[in-house]
Order: sequence, then structure tokens, then C-alpha cells
Amino acid sequence: MSIDVRAKLAEKGLTLPVAAKPVAAYVPATRTGNIVFTAGQLPLVNGAIPDTGKVGAEITQERAKELAQICALNCLAAVELVAPVDSIVKVVRVVCYVNGAPGFISQPFVANGASELFMHIWGDSGIAARSAIGVAELPLNSPVELELTVEIS
Repeated sequence: MSIDVRAKLAEKGLTLPVAAKPVAAYVPATRTGNIVFTAGQLPLVNGAIPDTGKVGAEITQERAKELAQICALNCLAAVELVAPVDSIVKVVRVVCYVNGAPGFISQPFVANGASELFMHIWGDSGIAARSAIGVAELPLNSPVELELTVEIS
């Protein structure tokens, strides 16, 4: 059964963005068989990161969770470059990198910004294996970066 991803996003007042252009030597997504892997996606909106800095310092964990949702949307846009997002049947794996201030330990809360969106769209098929990792720095001083692996029909 196919999910109308755009309709599910519209229920939350969201739209599928245009895929961000790579900022280095890589492709936004690659497909092998029925699996699509995305490169790390930043919370770019119209080509810029709306808020930069460390989570737990300049960025609240609540705002970082919102930024993780933007990363999730950008991951879906990257998938769309190699396979229709409506062909996604399972979210397999989510990796969330959080640019946290020293002592920040709520990476799972931040990653929920992506996971809760995927669960809204695909229900149980949106529940994935996940890693939420604190890092010292991210490209462009982004608070969050997300990688996605999905199965397509």
C-alpha cells in the first residue's frame, strides 16, 4: 500500500522541500536495489540554516528538535531524487548527529523531531533503528544533521 507522503505532511502544515545541493563532493542520496541511503542532511531552509550553534547553549533542545524535523524533510527530498517518496514502505534507520554543548545529553529528545515525523507518515513502518549521537562540531555550525535509510517498493 502506497502512502501519500505529501498529504501526510500537509496534515502537519509541512511541505516536501526541494533537495538541497551538496556542499561538498557527494550525492544527496543513493539507491541500491530497494534501499535508499541519504547523505547527512542539514536543516537548510531556502539554502540557509535558520539557527546555528550548540544545542544546550545557543540552541534550546526544543528548537533543535524542530530543526531535526527540517533535516527529516530534507532527507525525504533527497530520497525523491532517486525514488518517489510515495514508494517508501519502511523507514529502516535514522542517524541523528547533535552539535551539543559540553554536558548536553538529550540527543534522543532532539532525534525525536525526525522520528515522530516518520511515525506520523508511516505509522509502525516509520519506527526505525536509530542512533542519536553527540558531536563536537557539524558543518556550517549546524545544530543537527540527519541520515536516513529507507526501503522502497
